[in-house]
Amino acid sequence: MSTEDKWKANMEKVAFTQRFPGLLLDWQSCEGKTVRSVVPLTGKPGAAVVVFTDATYTIAPPLAPEPWALGQALVDARAQLEPSHPAAYAEYDRLVKKDKDALKSARMEKILGAIHNNAEQIPELKDRLKELVKEWK
Repeated sequence: MSTEDKWKANMEKVAFTQRFPGLLLDWQSCEGKTVRSVVPLTGKPGAAVVVFTDATYTIAPPLAPEPWALGQALVDARAQLEPSHPAAYAEYDRLVKKDKDALKSARMEKILGAIHNNAEQIPELKDRLKELVKEWK
């Protein structure tokens, strides 16, 4: 078999796998389906073939979401999850507030540090700060 024939045979196989019956390529198509099995995908650690009871299937990426994605998932799915996990959401809300407060405090300390570190080298800075304070009153 020539190299070209091998390439054509491979492309034909790839095209067929992409249109194999039951393949679902978006998460919306999986909504409401019941999972029959989750089979590890050989050669891709953490990934799996999710087979549904109606013989449809999809490929799921490795379950190693980044921290931001985990938090966003809790926000996006709150309406569906909170009724079953109210205490967990109360704790999540507490931690979100604590994190926001810490970030706010860190920003304030950074600003105050910059003012303190530059006050002697830039005398106009003190005058400008005094003007700003007067404007805010």
